[in-house]
Amino acid sequence: MSIAPPLGLLAELTHRCPLACPYCSNPLDLERRSGELDTATWIRVFEEAAALGVLQLHLSGGEPAARADLVELTRGAARAGLYTNLITSGIGLDGARLEALAGAGLDHVQLSVQHVRAEEADLIAGFAGAHARKRGVARELVELGLPLTINAVIHRANIAAVDELVREAVDLGARRIEVAHSQYYGWALKNRAALLPSAAQVAETRATVERLSAELLGAIVIDYVAPDYFARFPKPCMNGWGRRSMNVTPSGRVLPCHAAETIPGLTFWSVRERPLAAIWRESPAFNAFRGSEWMREPCRSCPRKEIDFGGCRCQAFAITGDPRNADPACAYAPAHGSMDAAVAAAQASAGAFAYRRYTRSGERVPAAAAES
Repeated sequence: MSIAPPLGLLAELTHRCPLACPYCSNPLDLERRSGELDTATWIRVFEEAAALGVLQLHLSGGEPAARADLVELTRGAARAGLYTNLITSGIGLDGARLEALAGAGLDHVQLSVQHVRAEEADLIAGFAGAHARKRGVARELVELGLPLTINAVIHRANIAAVDELVREAVDLGARRIEVAHSQYYGWALKNRAALLPSAAQVAETRATVERLSAELLGAIVIDYVAPDYFARFPKPCMNGWGRRSMNVTPSGRVLPCHAAETIPGLTFWSVRERPLAAIWRESPAFNAFRGSEWMREPCRSCPRKEIDFGGCRCQAFAITGDPRNADPACAYAPAHGSMDAAVAAAQASAGAFAYRRYTRSGERVPAAAAES
């Protein structure tokens, strides 16, 4: 099989984060600071990525600003010729650090927001004062001239505020907003009963986005990511497994997608032991679901198999127990009814949040204390 080079790399610099968002897609078993790649190794990875053909680098986490070397990492990525996008909560960034990042070659920032009202935003984030600090960071970014995208993950606790979220993004000076329904992996899957909205809410949100896209044309671009649990067909997850992008975990394992480690039996190679190009082409994990030979019916004979590539392998495993099954988001999947059942169960549940936290010996500890 001819394997084209990847276009994007998601560098999960750390799992440390001051926020505790219950929709986080990080794994339940968060990696510790002691296991993180050092500065020199990350910069080598960026150089290898550029040589492999990667164009866009997404600096993510956790919260990438938790890394004291974030400016140095950004400079190394820019020096390698990569377009650098920082995905951040904004916590840990002040004017001086933002200016240093801009000077180091940062190209773009994606800033997460949880709500338009501070009390509700801080409740979702599990961090008092987060909302006010995010607004300040957004203003600083715009003043520096850095392109700003607002990321708004949508779920039951904020879905009624989509109109306000978009208008606030315009007010903050963002050029784009991503209105993205929660994807149910990691902590989000654990909190699915508390996060899943109703079908009526999802339909209203889609109509709101369509109306605002027309009304605010020229003022802001609205990207809408629909929820799989209300879909007829699955999204082409990652544009196909091992086709366009790769993730590197804080400790250096290289994944075809951010949730791939939820699938048992896959072997993930590390940048500590192998060059990135060899991992991309030869890793057993990347080759596990490339192409269509792995597919079962109804995917194998489906005319959409080169459009959605069978959908999401991690979702197929999470819901059916087998990653080779058709993504249950597809109307043709035998397990499609499981999606409806999950929505019905969620609507019948009060669903308190289980906040994203590090744990010690199975006990939950405050996020701020987890790395002390």
